Amino acid sequence: MSSRASKLIFPARIFLVSFAAVVALGILVGCKPVGPNYKLPEYTAPAAYKEGGGPMELVPPPSPKDGGWEKANPSDGMLRGKWWEIFNDPQLNQLEERIAPYNQNLKGALESYLAARDQIAVAHAALYPTLSAGPGFTHFKNSSNAPFSTSTSKTSYNDITLEGQANWEPDFWGRIRRQVESAHAITQASAADMANVNLSLQAQMAVAYFQLRGLDAQKKMFEEMVSDEEHQLDLTQKRLAGGVATDVDVAQARTALETTRAQLVDVGVARAQYEHAIGTIAYYKLPDFNIPPSPLEGAPPKIPIGVPSQLLERRPDIAAAERRAAAANAQIGIAVSAFYPTITLGGVGGFESTHGGTWLQGPSALWSLGAQATELLFDAGQRHALTDQARHNYETEVAAYKNTIFLGFQDVEDQLSTVRILESEAQAEEQAVQAAQRSYELSNTRYRGGVTGYLEVLIAESTLLTNKSTAIDVQTRRFVASVGLIRSLGGGWDRTELPR
Repeated sequence: MSSRASKLIFPARIFLVSFAAVVALGILVGCKPVGPNYKLPEYTAPAAYKEGGGPMELVPPPSPKDGGWEKANPSDGMLRGKWWEIFNDPQLNQLEERIAPYNQNLKGALESYLAARDQIAVAHAALYPTLSAGPGFTHFKNSSNAPFSTSTSKTSYNDITLEGQANWEPDFWGRIRRQVESAHAITQASAADMANVNLSLQAQMAVAYFQLRGLDAQKKMFEEMVSDEEHQLDLTQKRLAGGVATDVDVAQARTALETTRAQLVDVGVARAQYEHAIGTIAYYKLPDFNIPPSPLEGAPPKIPIGVPSQLLERRPDIAAAERRAAAANAQIGIAVSAFYPTITLGGVGGFESTHGGTWLQGPSALWSLGAQATELLFDAGQRHALTDQARHNYETEVAAYKNTIFLGFQDVEDQLSTVRILESEAQAEEQAVQAAQRSYELSNTRYRGGVTGYLEVLIAESTLLTNKSTAIDVQTRRFVASVGLIRSLGGGWDRTELPR
């Protein structure tokens, strides 16, 4: 290495070594962040759900693709992964899979989370020094008549510089670390919010889908009833021609037929609206989207509910509220750090000369190191007020967290009671349909035998239609309630999915 190069490097090396020593000293004397460390607010969950009667056993559907389903561990008794696969419906599976890549509400929630995540990097960057460097050129022309100016004074010259600067505020009191802590908790809360949006969209999709299939079942029932009533009208007209029936009987049969046809048409209105809702959630172009009729059949699967303490880990809205409480706690430390001195370290190094030829030589080197400490002596109570404000904000978030837990348990209990009561209602309604069907068949037999008038047939038919419609409605509500229960339990999500 040439002597000239050594002269150039030596001052810069002195500067870097000196600054590194100051940085190391700052790290060594750095202290624990001020303010309270976060502790999870206490909440004791009940031992069992009031309406649950203990965890339910889960029988998973057969071997779904992508390994999306995992059999629930008996120790936790909760849904895992793609919860909708428990219904074993390929059409529903296909629709649910489109939400994550295409739904714009979810995309907006994702962007909000990514923006919150970037804030961690913003806060974390303040832990490190800022470095800057650049050349400068200034030409000076001083007055020849300035004070203390002589005939030999140089009045025109250049100032050529190449300087680097470093500034650092050591985080002695933990203000920056608390900011990072707060930003991290807010990011996790945003991730939980995104999971909550996703779960809500998935539940909306499943509810709309089962409502649509329930309407398909209603449509099938009305179509069968229209066919039956057409035969009834034809029979009544023949009996009128034979002198057995009356014009009143024919008019009543025709009225019943047209009323049922009108009800059949009305089902199509609601079905179209649910189909549009499904297409919108799944982000299909509606003119090209339709769902083939598929009447709802059977009963919904049993939903594993686990134990109440798991609800705190499974519901994303509860997780989001808890993370916001953690972020508010970090804000207390930030407020407390304002009571301590602000310490800044800085350094400058480089070269300065009046001529380009001597610009980057050893004698042109310059450097300086310095430190400054500033303590605010009087602020009329502002720092105390801000600290009190931060503590009150924390207590607000803790109250919101506990209230979210209470509402979550209420939601689960509501859904459990709905599932239980609708199951009992479905059993009772099944008996009612069987009885109404028997009554209708007997009335038809009596009418054909001339024992009774057509009015008895109409009454029996109306009762049967009402009970069948109610049974389908209860069946649909049972599927909807099952989806509601899954949503209230957090779906397949748990807080281990939060970013670390």
